[in-house]
Amino acid sequence: MTVSDAPGTDPERAALRDRVLDATLGHIAFDGWSRAALAAGGRDEGIDAAVVGDLFPGGARDALTMFSRRADRTMAEAFAAADTSELRIHEKIMLAVELRLDLLVPHREAVRRGLSFLALPPNAPLGAKLLYRTVDDIWFAAGDRAADFSFYTKRALLAGVVGSTTLYWLDDASEEFAATHEFLERRIADVMRIHRARGRAEELGRRTPNPLRILREAVERRYGFGDRRVT
Repeated sequence: MTVSDAPGTDPERAALRDRVLDATLGHIAFDGWSRAALAAGGRDEGIDAAVVGDLFPGGARDALTMFSRRADRTMAEAFAAADTSELRIHEKIMLAVELRLDLLVPHREAVRRGLSFLALPPNAPLGAKLLYRTVDDIWFAAGDRAADFSFYTKRALLAGVVGSTTLYWLDDASEEFAATHEFLERRIADVMRIHRARGRAEELGRRTPNPLRILREAVERRYGFGDRRVT
């Protein structure tokens, strides 16, 4: 397929990108996330290199972004199809993380090479962005719709869980990744303890008198105005 033959509509373009990405995954182990791997994937599908370049103008960065976001969407679809009515929130989070890892089992080497690619300083911002999107999708799938300050705290905590669990999973040789399941269970338990402790600390903060506020009120009562240095 040449540039002039390339589909122009969004659905056709998306389907073609999927084809090229799927074919490229078989070359990642040898070429890493690179334009060479994309070109090889295109050749497998009979697609001209210029068309591949048009489909992935950012090269490996575009391809890796598509790979990660597709895993997120597929995870969300699998989670929505599962019966989670009896699960508590931390169990839903565990299920979502495990579903995503299960979907990536055929592509463990692509994940490994992807993490190496994203560890490079120029690609670190992209890695942080993709990780944030993943944990945001996990929380959303689990039913979290909160928009308060805990929104960011929960995502930051889960980012650490997803990152460490993925690294553990890459080297897990246990049957059906049982060791990864246990590792994830421990990490989620740690997060729940931190979250509960933070909640108790915030509640204590609301109940404990603020000495600066008391001092300000005393100044206002004594002199009839507030000391602006006391906040």
